Amino acid sequence: MTKTALQATPTVASTSADSLSSDVICIASWNADLVSRVARPIARGETLMAHSFEIQPGGKGSNAAVAASRQGAKVGVIARIGDDDFGRMALALWATEGIATQHVAVAANERSGVAQILVFDDGDNSIAVATGAGSALGEANVDVACEAIRAARVVMASNEVPQSATLAAFKIARAANVKTILNPAPAVALPDGLIALCDVLTPNELEVRVLAGMSAEALIEDAAQALLDKGAGAVIVTLGSQGCALWQKGQLAQTLAGWAMQVVDTIGAGDTFTGALAAALARGELLAEAATSANAAAALSVTGRGAIAAMPTLAQSQNLENHH
Repeated sequence: MTKTALQATPTVASTSADSLSSDVICIASWNADLVSRVARPIARGETLMAHSFEIQPGGKGSNAAVAASRQGAKVGVIARIGDDDFGRMALALWATEGIATQHVAVAANERSGVAQILVFDDGDNSIAVATGAGSALGEANVDVACEAIRAARVVMASNEVPQSATLAAFKIARAANVKTILNPAPAVALPDGLIALCDVLTPNELEVRVLAGMSAEALIEDAAQALLDKGAGAVIVTLGSQGCALWQKGQLAQTLAGWAMQVVDTIGAGDTFTGALAAALARGELLAEAATSANAAAALSVTGRGAIAAMPTLAQSQNLENHH
């Protein structure tokens, strides 16, 4: 049995965000990130001493929602979290970031999701995710929020939430002419029906090949074209400091330059890109312009520790675009 976040947490029941319609709705995963910093990847059976340990807010959906909110969008989340300290951490974060939580279900006697993250000295990372209460997010949670989806300008999701929830939300969005964005991470095969409901897919170089069912040696452009052939409206492949590449039906491919930054860690960079992209589309930017805005936000996000510490405001992103 579940209860709503409004019942479970009176302190967020009257937040101003909950009284407003949202520009961006996120079908959101939530994880508490358990972050250990180590010199290098750990070999099987090996014990390696960590430099430090932190507990930070995470989850691809939650991260993207925070990014979109900081980029000026009015954001709401559809999520399922545990009735535990990590779940209360989520509600506190979303309230602080001005994110509407009336469609968050708090599951009694269930644990919230966690991600165990190893961050290496070169800034790269490895992540193991246990989705917890979020694994039961489904069509029923989405149906309750159908009016919020119809009233939005953009609906976004990732592969950290069950496909049934994403499919249900994207069907409602498509019928209401609301744009859909899927960050297909972690990389798993997607049914053609879901791909065809995606106005924008935002994979990285590895993920786009997995989605297309191609080998690691396949050309990115071939993989992107295969996804367009399956019905995706556009494919934006994120390329780290090199920016991103954009494919749209009936148009020439575009490469949109990024920014080389001093990397502290890359946790949340892809989520920042997706959230910033959603915010830019919600305020009416064309896709190439929105992707450039997202490049700037993602570049700034790698300059701090953890997923959200360095997620920029819209003013900070625009400052980077205008002065570099």
